[in-house]
Amino acid sequence: MTRERLYLYDTTLRDGQQTQGVQFSTEEKRVIAETLDQLGVDYIEGGWPGANPTDSAFFETAPATEARMTAFGMTKRAGMSAENDDVLAAVMNAGTKAVCLVGKTHDFHVEAALGISLAENIDNIARSIAHIKSAGREALFDAEHFFDGYRANPDHALEAIRAAYDAGARWIVLCDTNGGTLPEEVGRVTAEVIRAGIPGDHLGIHTHNDTENAVACTLAAVDAGARQIQGTLNGLGERCGNANLTAIIPILLLKAPYASRFQTRVTPAALKGLTRTSRMLDEILNRVPFRQAAFVGSSAFAHKAGLHASAILKDPSTYEHIDPGDVGNARIIPMSNQAGQSNLRERLTAAGIAVARGDPALGLILDRIKTREADGYSYDTAQASFELLARDALGQMPEFFEVKRYRVTVERRKNKYDQMISLSEAVVVVKVDGEKKLSVSESMDETGSDRGPVNALAKALAKDLGRYQGIIDDMRLVDFKVRITQGGTEAVTRVIIDSEDAQGHRWSTVGVSANIVDASFEALLDAIRWKLLRDTARAS
Repeated sequence: MTRERLYLYDTTLRDGQQTQGVQFSTEEKRVIAETLDQLGVDYIEGGWPGANPTDSAFFETAPATEARMTAFGMTKRAGMSAENDDVLAAVMNAGTKAVCLVGKTHDFHVEAALGISLAENIDNIARSIAHIKSAGREALFDAEHFFDGYRANPDHALEAIRAAYDAGARWIVLCDTNGGTLPEEVGRVTAEVIRAGIPGDHLGIHTHNDTENAVACTLAAVDAGARQIQGTLNGLGERCGNANLTAIIPILLLKAPYASRFQTRVTPAALKGLTRTSRMLDEILNRVPFRQAAFVGSSAFAHKAGLHASAILKDPSTYEHIDPGDVGNARIIPMSNQAGQSNLRERLTAAGIAVARGDPALGLILDRIKTREADGYSYDTAQASFELLARDALGQMPEFFEVKRYRVTVERRKNKYDQMISLSEAVVVVKVDGEKKLSVSESMDETGSDRGPVNALAKALAKDLGRYQGIIDDMRLVDFKVRITQGGTEAVTRVIIDSEDAQGHRWSTVGVSANIVDASFEALLDAIRWKLLRDTARAS
């Protein structure tokens, strides 16, 4: 059976940039565009040329892509021709093969926001699309607030998209701009639009996630006949975000009935890079990846309960809906106080620790984990600290160095500008190969700002470890999380630290204490010990 073609339209660089706190540089846009092209999307919406300097600069230096680079803008303004509208001209001057214009399809917005008649709105849409076509470009029309408009005045909403289609638009994109339409209505309205004369292979869908239904609404439109899908990586977008392509793409390629009915430009090999692509975007945004993200999250294939882990070892399909490798992800068997020996043996094996079934050491390790978790530790996420605990219980943990003492001070004082500033300083004394080494570090960065006592402590601890120094020089702390596990005067602080090295290895460690600095130091110490353990084992 011949599979129908679905077209993927990515708007991470435009709609995704409307996410609160997100602002891409021109170079970051270039990197993301190249990655999207490698993934296999059909259209890359690069931004709105003329709206801001970054978008304009991106189109001037945009990379050559197999995907169609698309400039975004709005239909011409009332009272001027399409040829003389300078806002539309800036979009056209970007020189892209495709141009997507947004226009009003909800009568309320036409009259209240634009302040023009419904007839003028229809004329603006038709003349704008015709102008794009006359320049030899592919024209797309984003029907803004379409579902709200169709609900309020279906005649005008349909007249607006017919005007764009008759003027030559390759794609009519139905936009749920407010994100409040539910899947049943999206599917029904999409089918009614097709019956009204807009062919499904010229129809797209653009949804927002304000009710956590963006992916479901997108699939409902596809089921009804729409053949272009708009979305963003990691669901970026205004308010609650857009339809998440990192969820939609694997559904289309791996799930029935879509995998057998449709084809996209995304290959199985490219799909294996999906997790890496998702995390690349988070790295650019300096965000911690969302662990529970479908398909690409670090917890998407994590099996905590002992019953689950036992079944997974026999047949992964018992608790996994796909092979995690299909999307470039990996299975995780975390350790926790819910764990049984199946979890433990699987995690030990992954760490390269061989323990036979029934070995008394398994019970010893489990007892230590459960005792420490009762004290506030969490090995569910701190896999590196778990491995160190297990090796210590088995007598397999080398003592690379010994911490003799450490001290952290925080001082408030005036600088030369008579401004009050903070200055954190840490002193750490370690013993390496029988020799004591004292290291002192301040937390001041290159801008003269205090980065805090934990930063000073991390720098001092990693300053001089003798013959091991070269191993840890490429380490960096990439995330620091603090949680109070008990309230009141008996409060206990849990610190989770994520570390990374130049080879791309990433690991998590945990520390617990009533004192946040002590908890942080414990987690930092584990991070360095795990790095030394791993790299010295590879070298031997």
